Amino acid sequence: MQGPANDQRRVLLLAGTGDGPRLVKELSRRHWRVSVSVVTATAAKAYAGLPVERISIGALQGVGGIKAALHQAGPFRWVVDATHPFAARISHDLVTACADLGQPLLRYERRLEPLGAASLLADADALAAQPLQGQRLLLAIGGRHLPALTAAVRRAGAIPYGRALPSPDGLRAALRAGLPPDHLAVVRPLQGEVPGAIERSLCRRWGIGVVLCRQSGGVTEQLWHQLTTDLGLSLLLLRRPSPPDGMECVEDVSSLMDRLERD
Repeated sequence: MQGPANDQRRVLLLAGTGDGPRLVKELSRRHWRVSVSVVTATAAKAYAGLPVERISIGALQGVGGIKAALHQAGPFRWVVDATHPFAARISHDLVTACADLGQPLLRYERRLEPLGAASLLADADALAAQPLQGQRLLLAIGGRHLPALTAAVRRAGAIPYGRALPSPDGLRAALRAGLPPDHLAVVRPLQGEVPGAIERSLCRRWGIGVVLCRQSGGVTEQLWHQLTTDLGLSLLLLRRPSPPDGMECVEDVSSLMDRLERD
């Protein structure tokens, strides 16, 4: 044991709505006291009724913001980074902040899905180089990346379609991308009683031939593998960023729990 952060059975979990609630339940079952950090108030709703000691809402602003949060809410035996695989900036900042403070840090990294018939792309330039002339392509990605990837789709000669979250940030990203109103759906992904029903309907209504999503792992990527197979569509995946150098990672809940208990 090294220092006060190791003296208590407390965990700070940085997560969203995908993996976070499940991890909270399992950590609590194993008698860990869990504090949670999420970016938005909408994400916080996923933790309602769960046994969390504290929930903090708002983006942590760089290394300094992370250190301030740890000083305010700590000490913690562990910080667990279960943020989205494409939220690379926060993971890099966590490595620096935790190293400076001597705070043990562990990354929960979703296991990669088998590629199957999907094609893996490194970046927007690789997308622009694809032979997509005249294809109708659905950008099933986060709003932050929509403008750059819409431009890449057009450079490839394809016709872009997209989705926007019903939020100011989501709508602003869609407007920056320059998608025509009839090429844009304002929806919350995976919404509804039947997972993927909205996405399936959009693909049929727009006559989509190609779908682009991120190699993020988890239910969203699994959904697109299944839908594109069912509908006979092509699937392109943006390659998932590698975790920061020096960050210890685990790929499943069992390995995470074993690692937390080891020291």
